[in-house]
Amino acid sequence: MLAFFRIFLAAIFIVFTTLFALVYCTLFKPRDPKHVHFFCRWFNQLQRIVGVELIHRGQEKIADTSKAVYISNHQNVFDFVTSPGMLPPRAVTIGKKSLLWIPFFGQLYWITGNILIDRENKSSARNTIQQVADAIHKRNLSVWMYPEGTRSKGRGLLPFKTGAFRMAIEAGVPIVPMCVSSIHNKISLSNRDNGIVIAEMLDPIDVSGYELADARKLADHCHELMEKKIAELDAEVAQLEQARTGDKVTISS
Repeated sequence: MLAFFRIFLAAIFIVFTTLFALVYCTLFKPRDPKHVHFFCRWFNQLQRIVGVELIHRGQEKIADTSKAVYISNHQNVFDFVTSPGMLPPRAVTIGKKSLLWIPFFGQLYWITGNILIDRENKSSARNTIQQVADAIHKRNLSVWMYPEGTRSKGRGLLPFKTGAFRMAIEAGVPIVPMCVSSIHNKISLSNRDNGIVIAEMLDPIDVSGYELADARKLADHCHELMEKKIAELDAEVAQLEQARTGDKVTISS
């Protein structure tokens, strides 16, 4: 019953947000990058429906970073609950063209200014890297990507594709990793309390010393940093949840 109620609330939330976004964005510059940050703040409220406590931190590390390529681990559908609140102003995400066909969410994704690419067409993907790198400067953008390319679904941090790193090198902007503690088999819509999730921004990584040929080296370096940080976040979450459970037991006794 709880799961059904949450799905019902989330569906109403997404439908209402999409209809509002279609009107709002049409009236105030459709596909303007500022809309992504605005509506991500709305999506950040999904944590209340899902029953998870989010801890977001590290945003002060990017206070002086106007343009960047942000990368994050991609775990499952609940990334749409845990990650949106971390998206900085004038950052857009890059997703598959197939997202456009998801009812309501696909239209919301497009009208707010995110970028859709054809990942099946390798030639188009190469052109997209150059086009996005140019847009970063011409439109004063940052971009947000999942370098694993697919959801990990409990398999740990998957190997990174090089597109995001080539994009950063091409544009000459830093890479900023953002790590989310593990949520595989952690969040269930049937559970009243789905515990704690930590999302943390890491320090920007200067790419000025890298050439395009070094994209794989840069990707592997970021993968190592993020894998280590995710393990640290998981350990911290376990401690926090254990302490919280202990507090509850103490109070009840």
